[in-house]
Amino acid sequence: MSSCAVAVAIFAVWPTSNPSGGQQPTAQGPLRRTADGRPDLNGIWQTIGTANWDLEGHEARPSTVLALGAVGAVPPGLGVVEGGKIPYQPWAAARKQENTKNWLALDPEVKCFLPGVPRATYLPYPFQIFQSPGRLLIVYGYSYARREINMVPRGKAPVDFWMGWSDGRWDRDTLIVDVTSFNDQTWFDRAGNFHSDQLHVIERYTPITPYHIAYEATIEDPKVFTRPWKISMPLYRVVDRNAQLLEFKCVELTEELLYGDVVKKRK
Repeated sequence: MSSCAVAVAIFAVWPTSNPSGGQQPTAQGPLRRTADGRPDLNGIWQTIGTANWDLEGHEARPSTVLALGAVGAVPPGLGVVEGGKIPYQPWAAARKQENTKNWLALDPEVKCFLPGVPRATYLPYPFQIFQSPGRLLIVYGYSYARREINMVPRGKAPVDFWMGWSDGRWDRDTLIVDVTSFNDQTWFDRAGNFHSDQLHVIERYTPITPYHIAYEATIEDPKVFTRPWKISMPLYRVVDRNAQLLEFKCVELTEELLYGDVVKKRK
Protein backbone atom coordinates (compact mmCIF):
# COMPACT_ATOMS: atom_id res chain seq x y z
CA MET A 1 0.00 0.00 0.00
CA SER A 2 1.36 3.43 -0.89
CA SER A 3 2.06 6.06 1.79
CA CYS A 4 -0.74 8.18 0.35
CA ALA A 5 -3.21 5.30 0.65
CA VAL A 6 -2.11 4.70 4.24
CA ALA A 7 -2.72 8.36 5.07
CA VAL A 8 -6.21 8.20 3.56
CA ALA A 9 -7.02 5.02 5.49
CA ILE A 10 -5.89 6.56 8.78
CA PHE A 11 -7.89 9.71 8.14
CA ALA A 12 -10.98 7.64 7.44
CA VAL A 13 -10.98 6.13 10.93
CA TRP A 14 -9.68 9.19 12.82
CA PRO A 15 -12.18 10.56 15.38
CA THR A 16 -13.98 13.64 14.08
CA SER A 17 -15.49 14.90 17.33
CA ASN A 18 -12.80 17.59 17.56
CA PRO A 19 -12.25 19.13 14.12
CA SER A 20 -9.60 21.50 15.47
CA GLY A 21 -7.09 18.66 15.70
CA GLY A 22 -7.30 17.96 19.43
CA GLN A 23 -5.41 21.05 20.58
CA GLN A 24 -8.39 22.92 22.03
CA PRO A 25 -8.88 21.89 25.68
CA THR A 26 -12.34 20.59 26.49
CA ALA A 27 -14.28 20.69 29.74
CA GLN A 28 -12.52 18.40 32.21
CA GLY A 29 -14.21 19.20 35.49
CA PRO A 30 -14.17 22.30 37.66
CA LEU A 31 -10.97 24.20 38.35
CA ARG A 32 -8.99 23.19 41.39
CA ARG A 33 -9.09 25.91 44.04
CA THR A 34 -7.09 26.77 47.13
CA ALA A 35 -8.58 27.36 50.58
CA ASP A 36 -9.01 31.07 49.81
CA GLY A 37 -11.00 30.34 46.65
CA ARG A 38 -8.31 31.18 44.11
CA PRO A 39 -7.46 28.86 41.22
CA ASP A 40 -4.89 26.32 42.36
CA LEU A 41 -1.81 26.73 40.19
CA ASN A 42 0.38 24.48 42.34
CA GLY A 43 2.14 21.85 40.29
CA ILE A 44 4.56 21.24 37.46
CA TRP A 45 3.86 22.89 34.10
CA GLN A 46 5.47 22.93 30.66
CA THR A 47 4.94 24.40 27.19
CA ILE A 48 4.90 22.46 23.93
CA GLY A 49 6.09 24.36 20.88
CA THR A 50 8.92 26.14 19.11
CA ALA A 51 8.82 29.55 20.81
CA ASN A 52 12.30 29.18 22.27
CA TRP A 53 13.72 28.73 18.77
CA ASP A 54 11.82 31.74 17.40
CA LEU A 55 8.80 33.65 18.71
CA GLU A 56 7.79 34.59 15.17
CA GLY A 57 6.51 32.14 12.58
CA HIS A 58 9.41 30.46 10.80
CA GLU A 59 10.35 27.68 8.41
CA ALA A 60 12.72 24.86 9.28
CA ARG A 61 16.33 25.92 8.86
CA PRO A 62 19.73 24.31 9.40
CA SER A 63 21.81 24.87 12.48
CA THR A 64 24.71 27.30 12.32
CA VAL A 65 26.75 24.28 13.43
CA LEU A 66 26.46 22.24 10.23
CA ALA A 67 28.06 19.16 11.79
CA LEU A 68 24.95 18.74 13.96
CA GLY A 69 22.78 18.08 10.90
CA ALA A 70 19.12 17.42 11.69
CA VAL A 71 19.84 17.19 15.43
CA GLY A 72 20.73 20.87 15.59
CA ALA A 73 18.26 22.09 12.97
CA VAL A 74 15.51 24.58 13.84
CA PRO A 75 12.03 23.00 13.59
CA PRO A 76 9.29 25.01 11.84
CA GLY A 77 6.82 26.96 13.97
CA LEU A 78 3.63 28.95 13.48
CA GLY A 79 4.76 31.64 15.92
CA VAL A 80 3.20 33.00 19.10
CA VAL A 81 3.36 36.75 18.40
CA GLU A 82 0.00 38.47 18.03
CA GLY A 83 -0.06 39.94 14.51
CA GLY A 84 2.89 37.79 13.44
CA LYS A 85 5.77 40.32 13.62
CA ILE A 86 7.69 41.91 16.48
CA PRO A 87 7.52 45.72 16.00
CA TYR A 88 11.20 46.66 16.11
CA GLN A 89 12.53 50.15 15.63
CA PRO A 90 14.77 50.22 12.50
CA TRP A 91 18.08 50.19 14.40
CA ALA A 92 16.85 47.33 16.60
CA ALA A 93 15.69 45.27 13.60
CA ALA A 94 19.24 45.49 12.22
CA ARG A 95 20.73 44.39 15.54
CA LYS A 96 18.30 41.49 15.73
CA GLN A 97 19.57 40.26 12.36
CA GLU A 98 23.15 40.44 13.63
CA ASN A 99 22.11 38.47 16.71
CA THR A 100 20.61 35.79 14.45
CA LYS A 101 23.81 35.49 12.43
CA ASN A 102 25.93 35.21 15.58
CA TRP A 103 23.50 33.13 17.66
CA LEU A 104 26.01 30.58 18.91
CA ALA A 105 28.39 33.23 20.23
CA LEU A 106 25.81 35.62 21.66
CA ASP A 107 22.75 33.73 22.95
CA PRO A 108 22.80 33.82 26.78
CA GLU A 109 21.18 30.36 26.87
CA VAL A 110 24.31 28.82 25.34
CA LYS A 111 26.30 30.08 28.33
CA CYS A 112 23.67 28.97 30.87
CA PHE A 113 22.87 32.52 31.95
CA LEU A 114 19.49 33.10 33.59
CA PRO A 115 16.81 33.19 30.85
CA GLY A 116 14.71 36.17 31.94
CA VAL A 117 10.98 36.67 31.54
CA PRO A 118 9.05 35.56 29.56
CA ARG A 119 11.65 33.20 28.04
CA ALA A 120 11.88 31.08 31.18
CA THR A 121 8.27 30.03 30.62
CA TYR A 122 8.75 28.47 27.17
CA LEU A 123 12.21 26.99 27.46
CA PRO A 124 11.96 23.24 26.75
CA TYR A 125 12.06 22.38 30.45
CA PRO A 126 9.27 22.08 33.04
CA PHE A 127 8.81 24.51 35.92
CA GLN A 128 6.98 24.28 39.23
CA ILE A 129 4.61 26.77 40.85
CA PHE A 130 4.30 26.96 44.64
CA GLN A 131 1.30 29.05 45.63
CA SER A 132 0.29 30.68 48.90
CA PRO A 133 -2.07 33.62 49.59
CA GLY A 134 0.72 36.17 49.99
CA ARG A 135 3.17 35.07 47.33
CA LEU A 136 3.94 32.58 44.61
CA LEU A 137 7.29 30.99 43.84
CA ILE A 138 8.15 29.68 40.39
CA VAL A 139 11.14 27.35 40.19
CA TYR A 140 12.45 26.47 36.75
CA GLY A 141 14.34 23.31 35.86
CA TYR A 142 16.86 25.38 33.91
CA SER A 143 19.93 26.83 35.62
CA TYR A 144 18.58 27.35 39.16
CA ALA A 145 16.21 30.01 37.78
CA ARG A 146 13.45 31.07 40.15
CA ARG A 147 11.07 33.95 40.75
CA GLU A 148 9.20 35.23 43.78
CA ILE A 149 5.88 36.83 42.88
CA ASN A 150 4.76 39.01 45.75
CA MET A 151 1.00 39.57 45.96
CA VAL A 152 1.52 42.75 48.00
CA PRO A 153 3.23 45.49 45.91
CA ARG A 154 6.74 46.23 47.20
CA GLY A 155 7.55 49.41 45.32
CA LYS A 156 10.56 49.97 43.10
CA ALA A 157 13.23 47.30 42.96
CA PRO A 158 16.60 48.14 44.57
CA VAL A 159 18.56 46.94 41.50
CA ASP A 160 17.97 45.41 38.08
CA PHE A 161 17.71 41.62 37.82
CA TRP A 162 18.08 38.91 35.19
CA MET A 163 14.60 37.62 36.09
CA GLY A 164 13.05 41.00 36.85
CA TRP A 165 10.99 42.16 39.84
CA SER A 166 7.56 40.48 39.95
CA ASP A 167 4.42 41.80 41.67
CA GLY A 168 1.15 39.92 41.28
CA ARG A 169 -2.56 40.40 41.72
CA TRP A 170 -5.73 38.49 40.93
CA ASP A 171 -8.39 39.63 38.46
CA ARG A 172 -11.11 37.06 39.12
CA ASP A 173 -9.49 33.76 38.04
CA THR A 174 -6.55 35.36 36.21
CA LEU A 175 -3.19 35.85 37.88
CA ILE A 176 -1.64 39.08 36.56
CA VAL A 177 2.08 39.55 37.13
CA ASP A 178 3.75 42.91 36.54
CA VAL A 179 7.49 42.41 35.91
CA THR A 180 9.96 45.32 35.85
CA SER A 181 13.60 46.11 36.67
CA PHE A 182 15.32 43.89 34.13
CA ASN A 183 18.91 44.11 32.99
CA ASP A 184 19.53 44.06 29.22
CA GLN A 185 21.40 40.75 29.11
CA THR A 186 18.65 38.27 28.20
CA TRP A 187 17.07 37.33 24.87
CA PHE A 188 13.53 36.23 24.07
CA ASP A 189 14.60 33.23 21.95
CA ARG A 190 17.39 31.63 19.92
CA ALA A 191 16.53 33.79 16.89
CA GLY A 192 18.17 36.81 18.53
CA ASN A 193 15.04 38.72 19.57
CA PHE A 194 16.18 41.02 22.34
CA HIS A 195 15.29 43.95 24.64
CA SER A 196 16.87 46.76 26.64
CA ASP A 197 16.89 47.54 30.35
CA GLN A 198 13.58 49.35 29.83
CA LEU A 199 11.71 46.07 29.36
CA HIS A 200 8.31 45.83 31.05
CA VAL A 201 6.34 42.57 30.94
CA ILE A 202 2.77 41.96 32.07
CA GLU A 203 1.93 38.26 32.31
CA ARG A 204 -1.54 36.74 32.53
CA TYR A 205 -2.07 33.18 33.78
CA THR A 206 -5.69 32.09 33.22
CA PRO A 207 -6.62 28.47 34.08
CA ILE A 208 -9.06 27.07 31.50
CA THR A 209 -9.20 23.47 32.74
CA PRO A 210 -7.52 21.71 35.69
CA TYR A 211 -4.74 20.78 33.25
CA HIS A 212 -4.29 23.88 31.07
CA ILE A 213 -3.37 27.52 31.63
CA ALA A 214 -3.76 30.18 28.94
CA TYR A 215 -0.54 32.19 29.19
CA GLU A 216 -0.14 35.69 27.77
CA ALA A 217 2.70 38.18 28.05
CA THR A 218 2.47 41.80 26.92
CA ILE A 219 5.92 43.22 26.19
CA GLU A 220 6.82 46.89 26.25
CA ASP A 221 10.22 48.48 25.68
CA PRO A 222 10.25 52.05 24.27
CA LYS A 223 13.99 51.85 23.55
CA VAL A 224 13.62 48.89 21.19
CA PHE A 225 10.02 48.53 19.96
CA THR A 226 7.61 50.93 18.28
CA ARG A 227 4.68 49.74 20.40
CA PRO A 228 3.76 47.07 22.97
CA TRP A 229 3.22 43.56 21.59
CA LYS A 230 1.90 40.27 22.92
CA ILE A 231 2.64 36.56 22.88
CA SER A 232 0.32 33.76 23.97
CA MET A 233 0.48 29.98 24.36
CA PRO A 234 -1.00 27.20 26.50
CA LEU A 235 0.78 25.74 29.52
CA TYR A 236 0.21 22.04 30.23
CA ARG A 237 0.14 20.44 33.66
CA VAL A 238 2.64 17.57 33.92
CA VAL A 239 0.64 14.56 35.12
CA ASP A 240 3.21 11.79 34.69
CA ARG A 241 3.36 9.31 37.52
CA ASN A 242 5.88 10.46 40.16
CA ALA A 243 6.38 13.74 38.28
CA GLN A 244 9.03 15.93 39.89
CA LEU A 245 11.18 18.87 38.93
CA LEU A 246 14.75 17.80 38.21
CA GLU A 247 17.64 20.23 38.24
CA PHE A 248 19.39 20.97 34.98
CA LYS A 249 22.72 22.18 36.40
CA CYS A 250 23.97 23.62 33.15
CA VAL A 251 26.47 25.96 34.83
CA GLU A 252 28.95 23.18 35.40
CA LEU A 253 28.41 21.98 31.81
CA THR A 254 29.60 25.28 30.36
CA GLU A 255 32.80 25.74 32.38
CA GLU A 256 35.10 24.64 29.58
CA LEU A 257 33.18 26.75 27.04
CA LEU A 258 33.50 29.90 29.16
CA TYR A 259 36.80 29.29 30.93
CA GLY A 260 38.48 26.72 28.69
CA ASP A 261 42.12 27.54 29.39
CA VAL A 262 41.60 27.79 33.15
CA VAL A 263 39.63 24.52 33.33
CA LYS A 264 42.20 22.62 31.27
CA LYS A 265 45.05 23.83 33.50
CA ARG A 266 43.10 22.83 36.61
CA LYS A 267 42.58 19.33 35.25
